[in-house]
Amino acid sequence: MTALIIINDAPYGTEKAYNALRIANQLGKDDVDVRIFLMADAATCALAGQDTPDGYYNIERMLKLSVAKGAKVKICGTCAEARGIKDAEFVKGAEIGSMPELSEWISKSDKVLTF
Repeated sequence: MTALIIINDAPYGTEKAYNALRIANQLGKDDVDVRIFLMADAATCALAGQDTPDGYYNIERMLKLSVAKGAKVKICGTCAEARGIKDAEFVKGAEIGSMPELSEWISKSDKVLTF
């Protein structure tokens, strides 16, 4: 089975990205082919070097875990460009994507979840 998770919210401020990645990582344990597409403010979820207070979840670490479990991660190129981060350093395994790629992922996924 293939599951696509589309995240739109920033990594911090709400818990949408956190909960989306919790689900992604659980699905990875369940041998599901996981794909994650980061749009809008969620493009910043893939930035490397996030520094959070002790005891607080860290989206970068969660995303790295998803990649380590085999998830494919794409960042909306238009969204990254609009936020001035298109050339930033991203988590290893995350790469700039496009609407045609997202469209293909949607059409080939068994389940699509949005956050």
